[in-house]
Amino acid sequence: MGSALPRRVCVEGRLTENVAEHLPESERAWVDLKLVRALNNPDATAGLRYAKALATALERNHPGAAASLREGLPELFTVARLGITGTLAKSLISSNPIESMISIARATNRNVTRWRDGQMVLRWTAAGMFNAQRSFRRVKGYKQMPQLVAALRRHTQPTTCRSTETVGAAA
Repeated sequence: MGSALPRRVCVEGRLTENVAEHLPESERAWVDLKLVRALNNPDATAGLRYAKALATALERNHPGAAASLREGLPELFTVARLGITGTLAKSLISSNPIESMISIARATNRNVTRWRDGQMVLRWTAAGMFNAQRSFRRVKGYKQMPQLVAALRRHTQPTTCRSTETVGAAA
């Protein structure tokens, strides 16, 4: 197989494409390679540090690309920081489901020509999301959901989880 380039990952807001928009064609390949390596780093802290270093390197000649990269950067590594891997991780870092829902909701709201009040906006937004629900599919990697729930509990309630585990072990 050799040394194939890392595969482009789909991340929140299509980050690789957003950064590339601010770069000349001649510089996109090396930036994309470094960005994909940072995003695919199994160590979230090292990946974040690598991505920040890339943003610093881009700052002088391509400030728009650097700003695009820095936008929401810590959140990109949340899934890795929680220890979620495999198919579920790919599903969670993709923005495609939310973008699809928003697109369907917009299409539903497009026919409204006069918005009377805020309640009407909320009703039509809910109607659009209800329409989008028809196209929802099962989350790829859904069998790993118990791992995600456990990781979120450890992250949000570290002392509570330990004390609960201790009580359960003693019983």
